[in-house]
Parts: sequence; structure tokens; C-alpha cells
Amino acid sequence: MKVGLYFDLRNPRQWQQDSSRLYGFALEMCEEVERLGGDSVWTTEHHLFDDGYLTQPLTFLAAAAARTKRVRLGTAIMIAPLRPAVQIAEEATVVDIISNGRLDLGLGAGYRPPEYELYGADIEQRYPTLDARVGELRKIWAEGRVTPAPVQRRLPIWLGYQGPKGAKRAGLMGEGLLCVDPTLFGPYRQGLVEGGHGADTARMSGAMQGWISEDPERDWPVVSRHLAHQLDSYRHHAVQGTDQPAPKPVNTEKLIKRPLGSPGLLGSFLYGTPQDAATKIKGYLAGVPVDTVFFWASIGGMPEEMVARHVQTVCTQLRPLLA
Repeated sequence: MKVGLYFDLRNPRQWQQDSSRLYGFALEMCEEVERLGGDSVWTTEHHLFDDGYLTQPLTFLAAAAARTKRVRLGTAIMIAPLRPAVQIAEEATVVDIISNGRLDLGLGAGYRPPEYELYGADIEQRYPTLDARVGELRKIWAEGRVTPAPVQRRLPIWLGYQGPKGAKRAGLMGEGLLCVDPTLFGPYRQGLVEGGHGADTARMSGAMQGWISEDPERDWPVVSRHLAHQLDSYRHHAVQGTDQPAPKPVNTEKLIKRPLGSPGLLGSFLYGTPQDAATKIKGYLAGVPVDTVFFWASIGGMPEEMVARHVQTVCTQLRPLLA
């Protein structure tokens, strides 16, 4: 099992810093992931967040590609229905070329009405549109309609589906599943077989909500504050443009006591030492074909020194235990 770090570039008002410094430091951390032996760097996408959530993951990865030589570079995820397939194909190709063939293209459907309104896209058709984008991308690359071509002969596509129907569709299309929920392995494998791809081609990767610390008791006062902001902010933005009520504040003390894989929007949050985390992760993912798990490099605008320490802990202590 490989291990990566995940960047969303949040810049909350209560801890706000210069955006150029924030982005520059994140790129320094991408270099640090590589130097410390980490396997991958991942970015994500949202729009109209008041804490500056990253909006263009491939643009950031192009910069990361120019500053690294070995780590894989992934999007987790790009909201595919917001863009024409040819735009995704061209931008992904540029990153793959700059990185000399290190891009993993994670695509998802998104779910927020304001984002679809911003791009003039149809949120009601997001799942069929996502599936269509995958076929269009494969056709564009196969027919040589992007020049020059990507370095990778078959650029890896991962689909960020979170439910059994989506997992099966990812399998039918023969693509990777960007989720490490063990309950989705069955429908994903079924889709692979029905799509003629073979069960042995199954590959799953994905984010795990968590924070790994050599001294959990020391770090919790800071982690809990930033975690509360991140989750409360995300849940607040999740209901924008809907008739759902504003969510209640998260109880982080209860959250970290929930077992891995707990249901619901909050799910679970893995908090503990590298040894404790590795034991829980290996137990949770036993028998599942997981290629990579990745963790937040920073949670909701954390101090730089704490982010750097977390990156080091994940790469040098957790990673060897999962390798």
C-alpha cells in the first residue's frame, strides 16, 4: 500500500495568510513529500468557498510537476461535468508531459448547485455526464486529437464514486475506483467482470480523513480547532443552494471515537500515532485491492510548522508500516 498527501489550499479568515505564501509553501511541501519518500501528491476542487478552497487542481499540479521528479500527481477529484472533455484532455496531457508521465486523473460528479450554476452546467445530469466524459477522454486520446500525446500510453483515470451504483459503473468502464470503502469492492468487482475487464484488474485508491501524530495529546488542541472549522465549513457549503437546514457544529471529540468506515457525511476521523493508525488501516482494508491512501497535509489553515511535521510523520513513519 502506497501513501500520499492531499492539498486543498484552504485559507480561513481567522488564520488568513498571504495567498502567494500559502501556495508557495504547499509547493515546498510537495517537494518535501518526494524528499521524504512519499509516493504521491493529490489536489482537489471546489468553487465559491469562503475559505479559498482550491479551484483548479491541474493548474496547481502543473507547478508541482515542475518541482518534483518521482512522486505521482493526482486530482481527487476534478468535477468533470463542469468542463468539456477536450479541455480536460488537453490540460491533463500538459501535466503528464511536464511530469514525464506521473499524472493520475481523478474525476467526480460534484454535488453543489452553486458550482454548477457558476459554470452553466446541468447538475441533474451530472452522473451521466461524468460517465460520458470518461468515454470521450479515452476516445480523444486514442484518436490522437491532443497533440502532443500524453507520456503515459493509457493515462490512469480514477472515478470518485461513493456509492455501490457508481462503483459498479467505474468497474464497467474499466477504470480505477477513487474510494477505499471496503463495502464498494463487491459492486466494483462485479462491474469489472460484467464489463469484460477481469476481477484481477481492480484497483482502489482514496483519501482517509485523519491526522497522524507522534504525540496525539500534545497536538489535539490545535488539530481539534482546525478540524472543527474544516468540517463545519464543508458541511455549511454542502447545503448551499438546497432547502436543507444549516448543520449543527461538529463535536470533534465524538468524531475521533467513531470506528473507521462509520456511515454518514462526517464518517470517521483517524487520529493517533503512526503505529495505531497503521493497525487500524490494515484491519479496515484487509482483502481490498487498495493501491494508495492519502491524508490531508493541512487541516483548515494550520500553522506551517505543524503541516511540515505531519508530512514528515506520514512519509517517514506511517508509510513504512503500510508498505
